[in-house]
Amino acid sequence: MTVTEKLDALRREMQQHQIDAWIVPTADPHHSEYVAPCWQTRAWMSGFTGSAGTLVVTQHRAGLWTDSRYFIQAASELAGSGIELLKLHMPDVPDYPEWLLKELPECAIVGFDGQVLSMAQMEQLQNVLAPKQVQFTVHHDLVAPLWIDRPPIPTTPVFLLDGRFAGESRRSKLGRLRHKLREIGADLYLLCSLDEIAWVFNIRGRDIAYNPVTISYATISEHEARLFINPEKVSEEVKSVLEEDGVMFSAYEEIDSYIAQLPDKSSVAIDPQKTSLALRKSIPSTCSVIEMPSLVTPLKAVKNVTEVQGIRHAHIRDGVALVKWLSWLDQQQLDKDTFTEFTITDSLEAFRRQGEYFQGLSFSPIAGYQANGAMCHYRAMPDTALTIKPEGLLLVDSGAQYLDGTTDITRTLTLSPPTREQRRDFTLVLKGHIALATAKFPKGTTGAQLDTFARAALWQHGFNYGHGTGHGVGHFLNVHEGPHSIHPRNTVPFEPGMLCSNEPGLYREGEYGIRIENLLLTVPAEETEFGVFCQFETVTQCPIDLQLVDAGLLSPGEKAWLNAYHETVYTTLAPFLADNEQAWLREATRPI
Repeated sequence: MTVTEKLDALRREMQQHQIDAWIVPTADPHHSEYVAPCWQTRAWMSGFTGSAGTLVVTQHRAGLWTDSRYFIQAASELAGSGIELLKLHMPDVPDYPEWLLKELPECAIVGFDGQVLSMAQMEQLQNVLAPKQVQFTVHHDLVAPLWIDRPPIPTTPVFLLDGRFAGESRRSKLGRLRHKLREIGADLYLLCSLDEIAWVFNIRGRDIAYNPVTISYATISEHEARLFINPEKVSEEVKSVLEEDGVMFSAYEEIDSYIAQLPDKSSVAIDPQKTSLALRKSIPSTCSVIEMPSLVTPLKAVKNVTEVQGIRHAHIRDGVALVKWLSWLDQQQLDKDTFTEFTITDSLEAFRRQGEYFQGLSFSPIAGYQANGAMCHYRAMPDTALTIKPEGLLLVDSGAQYLDGTTDITRTLTLSPPTREQRRDFTLVLKGHIALATAKFPKGTTGAQLDTFARAALWQHGFNYGHGTGHGVGHFLNVHEGPHSIHPRNTVPFEPGMLCSNEPGLYREGEYGIRIENLLLTVPAEETEFGVFCQFETVTQCPIDLQLVDAGLLSPGEKAWLNAYHETVYTTLAPFLADNEQAWLREATRPI
């Protein structure tokens, strides 16, 4: 079926059920950022393959909302589909609830699959659409009968994360959560988020590409911890170890009935951002519900000593692979049409696979050549990928999963002598990167406050970028995690132990994209009479392309940072490299 045919079929289903508008979010029942193929409904319906977006269909219009990372990609993929692209956070562009308020008549009926829309999203819809007395129907999945070849829910095996990597036992983590439940007066805590379940129970899986999680639910009470998971995924060995720690098991599908049978007057704590509307409706009316931010997210975000050491070690191995790849790339004859955006990172993955504890990539690599580099989260496809030539800029964003840490790095490379404009743009991005990397700040400083460090140099020239400066990173978990991020709207204070990316950029549509990304670990700096101060430790180990640096635009302090960083990269990685690779790295990290 074409996208147009799918929209026509959906509208027929809507007519049959007397539904005026149908919402298709990018979501699964666990409100994951990246979802398994069986829940990629929005991508199947619209043809837009980006990781974020919401499709809304009425009888006469269809719109898709996505953020600035995907504006260029979405415009291309939606062309000719009959779906209008609406650019989130742009002037005069309403969000989809406001758009629906304008489009719908009084007392209209809005439908969606209640399994994949969260309580928080439902509350927003209700508040915005209240003036038109809109009704909601959440008990049908109108797309299900259309998607006849829908993939099944994954059933990959669960495996245990050894304590020498986790640094804290599941008994200890459950104990900390039970203490918090007593503090808030809750009898039961409902866990829906897959990475939170993986962290609490020290388990990992491979149900979602690049995210080492297993599809499951969990409940925690004073005397019971229960995993709701497909029993086919749990070996007797894994089950035995978990049961020794007091973990009980139920089938994945039994979560609704279990919740529905909770004793009268039970108090249930849930995170409305991560709990589906359908699951919330399963809680008996005789129970009290405590809606609050996740108890697990802030605990998971602050890495323990073992995790921190693992993260450092993982980045050394990752840096070795990156330098091997960069050295190899430098020797290739790109004028012979050997590589495309789709294949250029294959050898990088091969080098990473040689590293100890390698478990796979942390996301699909992004290799954006020339104008494609201006698409923030561009994904090359075999039939449309550009051939890499010995000219222009190549942006490569990649990362890996290791048992002891998760990596994420972006480097912008020049494949020919850069233009003056390219060197200026790159150096301004680098200045912002350095400003954030060297920031010292009072404990409690928020991501919104830190964000300005990375943008100031660009702002001085009237430049900016449309994405956040940094996101939290898990420990052998999701490459994106919260609650912290470096973003103009993030108000979460930074604490020692938090891991975050530092990735300012500059994108010139139709020309090139520039981004420099390292990961930063928040560490204590000093305590003075004015309070406790923190700073960042850069854990990523990889040279920055000096051919793109205009040293005349850097201050003495910025030059000193770059030289010191490069010396650290060289002394850390050189012992693990062959002679020719060492020689390449020595040149790539030469002082400026």
